Amino acid sequence: MNSEEEFYDAETGLDSDDSCEVSFKDATVYDGKQTSNGSTLSQNGVWGRRTTLPAPMFSRNNFSVWGFLKKCIGMELSKITMPIVFNEPLSFLQRISEYMEHTYLIHKACTLSDSIERMQFVAAFAVSAVASQWDRTGKPFNPLLGETYELVREDEGFRLISEQVSHHPPISAFYTESLNQDFVFHGSIYPKLKFWGKSVEAEPKGTITLELLKHREAYTWTNPHCCIHNVILGKLWIEQYGTVEIVNHSTGDKCILNFKPCGMFGKELHKVEGHIQDKSKKKRHVIYGKWTECMYAIDPKVYDSSRKAEKKSGSDAKKHKQEQSAVSDDSDEMPEVQETVAMIPGSSLLWRIVPRPPHSEQMYNFTSFAMSLNELEPGMETVLAPTDCRHRPDIRAMENGDIDKASIEKERLEEKQRAARRERARDEEDWSNRWFHPGTNPHTGSQDWIYTGGYFDRKFSDCPDIY
Repeated sequence: MNSEEEFYDAETGLDSDDSCEVSFKDATVYDGKQTSNGSTLSQNGVWGRRTTLPAPMFSRNNFSVWGFLKKCIGMELSKITMPIVFNEPLSFLQRISEYMEHTYLIHKACTLSDSIERMQFVAAFAVSAVASQWDRTGKPFNPLLGETYELVREDEGFRLISEQVSHHPPISAFYTESLNQDFVFHGSIYPKLKFWGKSVEAEPKGTITLELLKHREAYTWTNPHCCIHNVILGKLWIEQYGTVEIVNHSTGDKCILNFKPCGMFGKELHKVEGHIQDKSKKKRHVIYGKWTECMYAIDPKVYDSSRKAEKKSGSDAKKHKQEQSAVSDDSDEMPEVQETVAMIPGSSLLWRIVPRPPHSEQMYNFTSFAMSLNELEPGMETVLAPTDCRHRPDIRAMENGDIDKASIEKERLEEKQRAARRERARDEEDWSNRWFHPGTNPHTGSQDWIYTGGYFDRKFSDCPDIY
């Protein structure tokens, strides 16, 4: 198999879309009964979003991770066909939709009259968008070329459409719009994965754009790096690190966030610290917290005074901890996590993570939001695009606990995609995306994928047969 035949299994204007808009809004359910697929059914027969998966996560204990990964050191994993044992039962397009779990932060920003205050909540949203990755060590299925995913959440006030727009390299484009015309949120992501012996590093290439329409503001940023440790030996754990710069292109305000690496003794694990500055580069607020827990805002002078006092009182304790620290073994031991962010007096809470369901660990560490993303609610099959990843048989089989069927279907889809590519090459035909087209981000000038519009008109007759 040559490189062109490899299956890469890793991973704007507002259109009116006057459509026969289909809503999958759920009514509040009381005294509901759990069905076999995890959905809830109330006494009046109204379906609610499911709170669990149809089957628990399978065991990976009998699989030799090292036997496979030892051939991949230093390589980009997007160019390698990965065993299904590494996966979780979601497509990467569905993972992208998890950015919207804390949409209320955008709605809050839209209500504020001061641009610096709006930036606080945009920054909190940017941090919250990666919070679902905490302990999510399973790899999402990489989308097939032309695969789509839609998510309509009237309770959260948005609808989203995403599409896999490129196969070499794998690029996913998404577009979200507020149902009351307050904002649009869009971008394209090219995740590069590399294996470094004991860890897998994900570099999130691509720009994310949030437009607050009533304020005529546009914010852009790029997500931090992500690293999964101990893929060979020891307990898997995740850290996010790197600098994220959020730019308000309308006012010149910036928020610079530092996702801190773990460090030698783990004191910085999960911490995020940064500041908001106006166009004159004057610090207006300090932002601090953990991407796994919460984020606060505070006056810079109060923050600096608190940190100076903390360093003075904590120097002796730090010295003692270093003396007691044990020498690490072959695994990158996860440092002891301080679960609670110490709130500095005078701080304002911007965001706090939603607790995960008690059975999350048996369900791929999914959040409640993630648990519902692949659900086919009654009547949904007839209105979804045929390319929607809820129709993918390999993901559906894995979700149902049938790993053998999932593996067979995954191989079938890979071969079908390769055959389609060979046929296009033979006929000298180019692939044409249905819902996005290449263009330039008007705010950054960088290459981007622009939503063409029309998806929610639901004219799907010309969609490709990819499953």
